[in-house]
Amino acid sequence: MRDVSPNPTRSFVAELTALTGLTWLDDPAIAPSLVTLTAGAMRVVIAPEIGGALAAYYESTPEGPLHWLRPATQAAFDERDPLRMASFPLFPYCNRIRDARFQFDGGTVDLNGDDTRFTHALHGNAWRHPWQVGARTGSSVELHFDHEPDSQRPGDWPFRYRAQQRIELIGGALRITLSAQNLGDRPMPFGMGHHPYYPRTTQTRVYADVQAMWHADADVLPTHLGPHPAVEALRHGMSPDAFELDNNFANWSREATIVWPDEHRQLTMTADAPFDHLVVFAPANDAQLCVEPVTNTTDCFNAVGMQEYVGGCVLQPGERIAAGLIWTPSRS
Repeated sequence: MRDVSPNPTRSFVAELTALTGLTWLDDPAIAPSLVTLTAGAMRVVIAPEIGGALAAYYESTPEGPLHWLRPATQAAFDERDPLRMASFPLFPYCNRIRDARFQFDGGTVDLNGDDTRFTHALHGNAWRHPWQVGARTGSSVELHFDHEPDSQRPGDWPFRYRAQQRIELIGGALRITLSAQNLGDRPMPFGMGHHPYYPRTTQTRVYADVQAMWHADADVLPTHLGPHPAVEALRHGMSPDAFELDNNFANWSREATIVWPDEHRQLTMTADAPFDHLVVFAPANDAQLCVEPVTNTTDCFNAVGMQEYVGGCVLQPGERIAAGLIWTPSRS
């Protein structure tokens, strides 16, 4: 196993570029900021400075790179955009908050102004900031992000917290352990998740045992929990082209499999509690496909319903939470 430093040599960068066809690996402005993990033929490339995101997760084969997550584009680096990376962490909540505000602990939390691109607050704030690199080996790395509220910055998350990721290759599998701690002196509402994008072909199928779907309005905000044909379709292998989806699914079995039968391979994602909610983003006839493990539904801080269907939690001062995700590839 090769131990790769955060500043890989030009020879190794050239090797990676040739293997993957990802030209950003050979960009002198980008390469020094990347962390590359290796385990046998498996590779994970991480961009700590771009929201602590994964840039690529692939297998080196004699035929060329086999990407298990959709690799980052050059534009993702040019624009420092985690939304175009392979996957990125979600802290301290997942997906949207209606009108960027909610009531908590007797007051209003107003997040308006945190990102003017979006009408509703989106994915928390950790993905918008650089992460710091901590302990690492050739096959693992620890990243952390410390948030200190800034009352002079409109829409800033008003609670102190630390988010951490431990990213590691174990055999051929990718494991990410997410954790967070409330560093403040008051309770903090909280949720977390990861936002992976997968390669998508006309034959791709998604398998997941889910119980119900949160129907959504035009702003992709939940309206009610109920049945939908996608629930049954997911159980039997759903084509991403079957429905126009950007929806939360409640009480999944914490296991989902993305299958590429035309390529004779599949990727199984398993999650620990409290990743009890699943988001499927599969716009019809589009190149994007996300199957996201999360601890809370969209707009959970405003949602009305049983906790098991809404998710999220409140971290008391000093309280810490941690849970793991594993992606296991296989080929036939």
